[in-house]
Formats: sequence, structure tokens, C-alpha cells
Amino acid sequence: MSSDKEVRKLLFKYNEDLILDEVREYIKSTYGEHYAGGGKNIQIQDVFEQMDISEEFTRGCAMKYLFRFGKKNGKNRKDLLKCIHYVCLLYHYSFKSEGHNENN
Repeated sequence: MSSDKEVRKLLFKYNEDLILDEVREYIKSTYGEHYAGGGKNIQIQDVFEQMDISEEFTRGCAMKYLFRFGKKNGKNRKDLLKCIHYVCLLYHYSFKSEGHNENN
């Protein structure tokens, strides 16, 4: 019988499952770091959504961190984690009208 490790290696040849676990943990950690105004749980991303510029903003931020990777502080893992986080947000805003929201 195959071990979980062997099965995971067959399913995720490049450790994508472990990378996604790391991304999930990183994103969870950011929610304690975001700025909020006046004791409310408002993030700047919420303001950009109200201004109808969330897709453009998240695309730009993802590109910023991708282009910065390897240049500022070398191959900084956090730059890629930030890039992936912004790509997740871009996905959210790009397909929100199709019902991809916090309930799905």
C-alpha cells in the first residue's frame, strides 16, 4: 500500500500542495497586519473595490512583486508569496460577478 507521501508525490510532482499550504498560511498571517480605520475592519482593498479599481490594483501589485523577485533582497520568498496573494485577489475580483465569493 502506498504511503501518503508517495501518493502526494504522484499527484503533486513539484510540491504544489506544500507550496499552496505555505501560501495559505502566509495569507492568513496577513490579516493581522492590514491597516483598518477607526476600529472598523476596512482594508484599502475594500476602498479600491468601491472605486471599481480592484482588478487593476491587484494586477499591478502582483506584477510589482513578480518583477521585484530576485532583485530586491535576492530571491525573496515573501515577494512570491505577496505576488500569489495578489493573484488570488485578482481572481476573486475578476470572477466575483460569476458567484465566486466567500460563500463558494
